[in-house]
Amino acid sequence: MALKRPFSSTVLRRGTTALVLTLVLGGCMSDSGINDPLPRMSKEKAEEWARHWTESMARTAQAEIEPETDPELPAANFTNCIGKNGESADDGRFTLRYSVRAKLPRERQAEAIRAVRDTLKEKGFEIQGYRSDPSKDPANLVDAKHPKDHQFVSAGDLDDKRIVLIVSTPCLLPPGVKQQDL
Repeated sequence: MALKRPFSSTVLRRGTTALVLTLVLGGCMSDSGINDPLPRMSKEKAEEWARHWTESMARTAQAEIEPETDPELPAANFTNCIGKNGESADDGRFTLRYSVRAKLPRERQAEAIRAVRDTLKEKGFEIQGYRSDPSKDPANLVDAKHPKDHQFVSAGDLDDKRIVLIVSTPCLLPPGVKQQDL
């Protein structure tokens, strides 16, 4: 029997992976240049958008999102954008990692994560990784990135009763702010 990491460690590990992949795959950079215009969105709108995505993934998985109960693990985690070479700006740009847990029994998790994967493919996401292997932890996992908008999403089993759903945004610039050149 494989030892499970504590809940918070697993979520933090997966969240860190999502954030790193967001920065590597899209981060503050676009495909054509470091100073290209960033997408604009307020933190409130970004959180609303991420909540929509996690709710949509939960519906696809036929899972029930648990209420946020642990102040150490808030659903929304905003961070400053850091560029590929460690550069940063003072114009308010940010990324959001949004993570929720949802109730789903172990026997339905593989089918649910597969359904999320298939739906993401239909919506134009590139599947970065997928597995359904009970010998691994997590056993069921899908990671995907949108090729144009650079958002990153992940869904995977957390334990025998829950899955975790994560959305990470690319670097966003608040409305009404002049974008600094790096």
